[in-house]
Amino acid sequence: MVSLKDRIIHEALRQFSSKGFMSTSISDILESAGASKGGLYNHFKSKEDLFLAALSEARKIWRQRNLAGLNHCDRPLGKLKQILENYRDHYLADSENFPGGCVFVALAVELHDQQPHLAREVTEGFNRFKGMIKRLLDQEQAAGNLRNGVDTSMAAEIIFSGLLGACVSYTSDKSKENLDHTIQGLIDFLTMISR
Repeated sequence: MVSLKDRIIHEALRQFSSKGFMSTSISDILESAGASKGGLYNHFKSKEDLFLAALSEARKIWRQRNLAGLNHCDRPLGKLKQILENYRDHYLADSENFPGGCVFVALAVELHDQQPHLAREVTEGFNRFKGMIKRLLDQEQAAGNLRNGVDTSMAAEIIFSGLLGACVSYTSDKSKENLDHTIQGLIDFLTMISR
């Protein structure tokens, strides 16, 4: 049985994904979750407090979807390819939790000017993800598995930016074909820079 708190977080996440933080009202969330204001305020002090709980849940789902199967990959490059495939097949396709597409991209864009302190919470995750990509590339480079002269910072930026682009494109057109094409391009890029 899902607790009331978890139902509220789940509905907040779904609505923030499709309508954004600013356009989602507490009453919309409560109606969808079948909860009262009292039920909400027993668990969350404010809409911002609920936002932080929903963001934490989104990060948990992101890790479950995108990092699945990495322990079966022998090389760091294999892990990166697995992340790209997971992103395509299990994360962006998750319309149950994220009906509006990648909640992180939507919130970062929306909140940048209006709620910069909340936008920083979102972009902190982007920086950690980009750092993880770079660490995996650095490990490949240290093992002698990348072509000479590959700048791992630049390569990490290309992969990260490509994923953001895939997210925005898929959110706007829901084209699985375009998404497949973009992710395959990033996988081909990894193959190109490896030995």
